[in-house]
Amino acid sequence: MGIFSKQHGTLVPIHEDNAHTKDWLVLLEAATIVGQERDKLRVALTTQDRKLVTKRRLFRKPEHFLVLDEYDPRIHALYFCPQLYKNEDGSLVPLSGPEIGQLMAQALEGGAIEKSPWYEPADGVPKDPVIKVGPGMEFDSLVVDAPDPKANRSTALRAVATPDKANG
Repeated sequence: MGIFSKQHGTLVPIHEDNAHTKDWLVLLEAATIVGQERDKLRVALTTQDRKLVTKRRLFRKPEHFLVLDEYDPRIHALYFCPQLYKNEDGSLVPLSGPEIGQLMAQALEGGAIEKSPWYEPADGVPKDPVIKVGPGMEFDSLVVDAPDPKANRSTALRAVATPDKANG
């Protein structure tokens, strides 16, 4: 790949702190599943591999971008998540990427906006994200509920208020 070759994929701006971590990258997709029995969010991608591009400008801080194929801000939301573990018989077992993505999708499902999946050709990229984080959503502390053996649903997450933020 040469110096002047075109980048394939969409450049998604990220914070410099997230540029060089080994956290899971979770891409959630909203408003693409139709029908009555459906989830509001779908896990489109989970990976720890990433392609980064850094743009440097004279007298400015470098800007970091993540290269994602087929990223569309109308339907996608990007999150980073550290490695999560579950307790099985007294030992910690790491969760796989798809399991982490499902947990995040279930935790954020209440904030997914309801909209039609189509848009007009003259419509630009929306100013609001596809997932609105409400004041009740706090991710400093999450508790993973044990799955019900009779249910086919994945493990659910629920937000837990932290004492220092509840008083402040």
